[in-house]
Amino acid sequence: MTAGQVEALIREGVPMAEDIGLRIERLDAEGALARVPFQPKLVRPGGTLSGPTIMALADAAMYAVVLGSLGKVEMAVTSNLNINFLARPRPVDLFAEARILKLGRRQAVCEVSLYSEGEQDNLVAHVTGTYALPLVD
Repeated sequence: MTAGQVEALIREGVPMAEDIGLRIERLDAEGALARVPFQPKLVRPGGTLSGPTIMALADAAMYAVVLGSLGKVEMAVTSNLNINFLARPRPVDLFAEARILKLGRRQAVCEVSLYSEGEQDNLVAHVTGTYALPLVD
């Protein structure tokens, strides 16, 4: 699947993705790059992007990299998501780079690095997660 196809599939299946402006910028053998454009409605008290926004972006990036590897496997679902918040995101676009650490028959283990636009070396959060994969004959 291409980045555009995955983005369309996510937006169709998860309407909240449209609300936050989720974009899949890149999808290739190296992984996926996803973005949430900055919007004031995503800010929490204190002027930073909300935790749910950060987690949603990380989860979508993992889903994108799984779909990019396996094709249209819509019933792949998050079975675990562990997030470490490392720095306060700036009020700019937020990016998530996802890659698969291990892909098996029943699960995909992923890693995601999240950062504010222009600050790729200053991680906002680090995520590891597992997607349960449906059995395919």
